[in-house]
Amino acid sequence: MLLRLPTSLSEVRRCLADGAVPVGGATLVWAQWQRDGFPEQAMSLRRLPRATVVDAETLGAAVLLHQVDDRVPEVLRRAAASVGTGAVRRTATVGGNIVGSALRCLLPPALVLDARATVMDGDGTYEAELAEVVAKRPLMLDIRWRRPLVSGYHKAPGEAGGPPPLVVATAVHAEEDGGRRLFTAVRDGDEAVSGSVPATADAGRVLDALEGTALGGLPGPAWDVVRREVTDVLGRADA
Repeated sequence: MLLRLPTSLSEVRRCLADGAVPVGGATLVWAQWQRDGFPEQAMSLRRLPRATVVDAETLGAAVLLHQVDDRVPEVLRRAAASVGTGAVRRTATVGGNIVGSALRCLLPPALVLDARATVMDGDGTYEAELAEVVAKRPLMLDIRWRRPLVSGYHKAPGEAGGPPPLVVATAVHAEEDGGRRLFTAVRDGDEAVSGSVPATADAGRVLDALEGTALGGLPGPAWDVVRREVTDVLGRADA
């Protein structure tokens, strides 16, 4: 297998045109390749500057999970730190977790940050919503978001090989009109659902409003965690 390491977007396009298979850390596909056969060409973005950015509003797809630090919002940092073991986090990438993984531990945090992805196809780069990225699995270069006022992350304990543990991500954003908005996303099982409502000082009213979103269908135990996490992030936003 030939591993190609493009350093520019034009090189990435040539790799795609030549049929190179995009990989991150290959943590998810290595066993499959060993079983089914390796592709003739693979492509890693680890030498592409755009895909290795880490700052307050951008995270490159080729960034390793252990490199996600306090330059990014709390919700993303804590999510990255919760994935697998230290060895996994030193190999797995942001793009692989969001696009290639079935668990997508970084997806709820990205949703509450109101993030969008920069992706690439044979015609060039464009901005895409995360729902499109998850459904179509294009080549992702980075995610970009609005800086939140505060954010929070909860991941329930889980067993290796067991069902995906519950994940609850929250963030409060300032709005242009001077108000604030709460974003909440939950992974319960294999799917992630999210909703956003005005973030008033009355946590009870905010939670009542959230029940009118897609989150309203969550089972009782998951909703109990949502209630606790929302109350906490609203309290920190008012502090």
